[in-house]
Amino acid sequence: MGSSPLPDEPRWAFVRCGGPAGDHRMAYQEWGQPGNPEVVVCVHGLTRVSDDFSELARALRDRYRVVCPDVAGRGRSDWLKNPAFYGVAQYAADMVELIAQLKIERVRWVGTSMGGLIGMSLAAMQDAPISRLVLNDVGAVLPAQALARIARYVGRTPEFESRREAEIALRAIFSGFGPHSEAQWRKLIDTVLVEVSGTDKVRVHYDPAIAEPFRLAYGSDQSDEATHDLTDRAVNHPASDIDLWPIYDAIRCPTLLLRGALSDLFTSQVLDEMRTRGPRPEVAEFAGVGHAPTLMHADQIAVVDEFLSRPSWH
Repeated sequence: MGSSPLPDEPRWAFVRCGGPAGDHRMAYQEWGQPGNPEVVVCVHGLTRVSDDFSELARALRDRYRVVCPDVAGRGRSDWLKNPAFYGVAQYAADMVELIAQLKIERVRWVGTSMGGLIGMSLAAMQDAPISRLVLNDVGAVLPAQALARIARYVGRTPEFESRREAEIALRAIFSGFGPHSEAQWRKLIDTVLVEVSGTDKVRVHYDPAIAEPFRLAYGSDQSDEATHDLTDRAVNHPASDIDLWPIYDAIRCPTLLLRGALSDLFTSQVLDEMRTRGPRPEVAEFAGVGHAPTLMHADQIAVVDEFLSRPSWH
């Protein structure tokens, strides 16, 4: 008898996380066989959610256990009581808790933008829990100009009067994703909106306070020192371009860099230097795409799939 087909929808679970940020639950969705020791963890960008990886997860689930968390403050995960802890240090600590709950020592990692920064931080650790690393449109230098662009929209309009108003605004914000079908755009927008009970309004599916690090960086208040590692200090206080070379150069696992050819966050100059440093990665660029490739298209999925499928010692 053949094995039963895998369900077309994910299983949902939570991991309880702690640390200086206080007790909070992080939600994650899981695809594939729950006992499969071959695990791929997919982590989304700053204002996105785990549903972004549904197409990739469906493509990988027959061979991997695919785990996609909602980072703290997003989606189905708890909001942090103190927004000062919205940063890579806390997110990385939460991912360590997740990997422990999965009862696995090493995982393959796919991280988009912020998810890539979290993966970079974990992969640079001694005895890193990442065996293969995909960094999707994020590099070892974060241009201050691109961070300023992000700061202009994150948390600025947490509620919209109607879904139509939200769709117009979000299509503009996410224009860097590049061409998508109407069905794909609908998913990209619907997954980051929730209804405001008792009204016709909708709100973004994240805590507006995740924008606090950007307000501190680009506003007049520079007094908050609640950062805990090199990545957080750089992202929260970018007087100029953010230099993450010490972290990147410490990575030793096989690495794949994905870049939207029009990206302002991951420049071609940074990409060229990254090719020759640290893990000496493989590279794939996608024409007509800015920040960031959504990994919803067949050509993008195929590149990731081929890289992940190689033996971890390659």
